[in-house]
Amino acid sequence: MGALLIWNYLLLILVTAFLLRVVFLIYFIITNNCKIRRDSSLRTIICIGSGGHTTEMLRLTKSFDLNKYSPRLYMMADNDVNSEKKVHDTENGRKYYTINRVPRSRNVKQSFSSSMISTFYAMMQTIPIVYNFKPDVVLCNGPGTCFPICIVAFILRCLFLLDCRIVFIESICRVRTMSLTGKVLQYFADVIIVQWPQLRNVCFRAKYFGRLT
Repeated sequence: MGALLIWNYLLLILVTAFLLRVVFLIYFIITNNCKIRRDSSLRTIICIGSGGHTTEMLRLTKSFDLNKYSPRLYMMADNDVNSEKKVHDTENGRKYYTINRVPRSRNVKQSFSSSMISTFYAMMQTIPIVYNFKPDVVLCNGPGTCFPICIVAFILRCLFLLDCRIVFIESICRVRTMSLTGKVLQYFADVIIVQWPQLRNVCFRAKYFGRLT
């Protein structure tokens, strides 16, 4: 009985310490500017959605100096049949990039309750990929595919297993309201970028640089 009590106390201490770390990190992210080391190239995860999200993200990556964002890991849904070719076309024979697929966290018209289960499953599949790649930056622009990736990156950062920054770029089609992903990520993504000036009044942390995609 005494040993069980000790284990319960230890578990309580660990859970409390983790929650305090989460609160501290969220506070740090919200109140500080994002700082990313610049002494070398950045290991980068690029979250690829599908359709318009894929097009927007790849247009954005074309403007990058890809030598500064290398190696690159493109992550997309396992049922996305079109995006992989677009990634290869964009990279145009470059080296230092790979593609990995994860389960889609939520399909169109999927119920909220079942999407919670599929999101959890997607997170479990994502953990070893993100941990082994050890990104410095995660770039995403709103599709549901990016949500478990960002959650995993944030949790691993809370556990001191990663030092990763999340950059969220809201889709150009979001003119007056934030996407569901954007509404959640505004609390723990390091940088939130919107492409319409009026969205600065919707998201308290939004940065506006004009149209990017």
